[in-house]
Amino acid sequence: MYKRILLLLLIATGASAFVLAQDKAWKKGILVDEFIYESAPFPQAHSATIVETPTGLVSAFFGGTKERNPDVCIYVSRHENGKWTAPQNVADGVMPDKRYPTWNPVLYQIPGGDLLLFYKIGASPSTWHGWMRSSKDGGKTWSAATSLPEGYIGPVKNKPVLLSNGNLFCPTSTEGNKVGNSWQVHFEVTPDFGKTFRKVGPIAADSLDAIQPSILDHGNGKLQILARSRNRAILQSWSHDNGETWEPLTRTSLPNNNSGTDAVTLKDGRFALIYNHVLPPGKLAKGPRTPLNLSISKDGKTWYAAAILEDSPISQYSYPSIIQSKDGMIHVVYTWRRLKIKHVVIDPAKLKLKKIKKGVWPKMKGYTAPTGGEITND
Repeated sequence: MYKRILLLLLIATGASAFVLAQDKAWKKGILVDEFIYESAPFPQAHSATIVETPTGLVSAFFGGTKERNPDVCIYVSRHENGKWTAPQNVADGVMPDKRYPTWNPVLYQIPGGDLLLFYKIGASPSTWHGWMRSSKDGGKTWSAATSLPEGYIGPVKNKPVLLSNGNLFCPTSTEGNKVGNSWQVHFEVTPDFGKTFRKVGPIAADSLDAIQPSILDHGNGKLQILARSRNRAILQSWSHDNGETWEPLTRTSLPNNNSGTDAVTLKDGRFALIYNHVLPPGKLAKGPRTPLNLSISKDGKTWYAAAILEDSPISQYSYPSIIQSKDGMIHVVYTWRRLKIKHVVIDPAKLKLKKIKKGVWPKMKGYTAPTGGEITND
């Protein structure tokens, strides 16, 4: 009897040790893992964005009964004294004819100037219109809403990038238009932080479908975009003239599950990509929105596995936004099961990198990748 109890204890201890090892695997470098809020006056939230302002971090997202419902509004939380403030409703979709849902906020801090909030109002992505508000106090108070020019939506999901020539490049895209249900990537360029705009693109696609690009700056006028696709891979394009012309879209070696990604150019010249490293089953374009992965590259071509932020088979962990703050830390915000918004802080100096070969996430001792995960229709 004693031996049996001892055996059971050993088995239980071993199982606990395995779970602990599993929990720590691919977590090296993660310093903070927290929810932006614990409770909110809305049941669902999605499409978060994050920015660093002179007064601290600010995040925005949309929340409401459900995506596409007219009650969906834009909410903002600020990081003050080590905590996030309660979500503040800063924009709704009330229009003269009726009320529409709001969509995909994107924050941008003008160097030495205002904090900008881009967002969309409309019944669907094929009919939405771009709006903008500004804040002079780090997101505490906001200006009245300003409509973008007809046909413009601003950055569709990921942050604008200020180029050395003074142009603010907003990576954007269309989903369905007069031609049909085509996905196209283009850019909305403003030299005066939202007062005037012009368009560049769309990028030639050669039957590839891409939306929601993010911009990586390689210096000397060389830019790269990485984009969500319906082609089972993250797509890319390159520019060698500060974004005025772009090469046709091509596939990268990294998989995509038809869900949003984001990327950032780090201060040391490397690039960080946050995404679901998921190849959809069979020939499907969609796959589970779990796990949520971080990869690092020196050249934007060869990628190294760095961290797994979420890996539960309970989907979804999606629509991430990534920045690097002035202290060198990487900040990521993302949708947590459509119920909350998560914030993770990562020290890039502590990441252990393993090369991704042929698009397959590398194995790590003590870690077994979970299986399953629902395939979302959103």
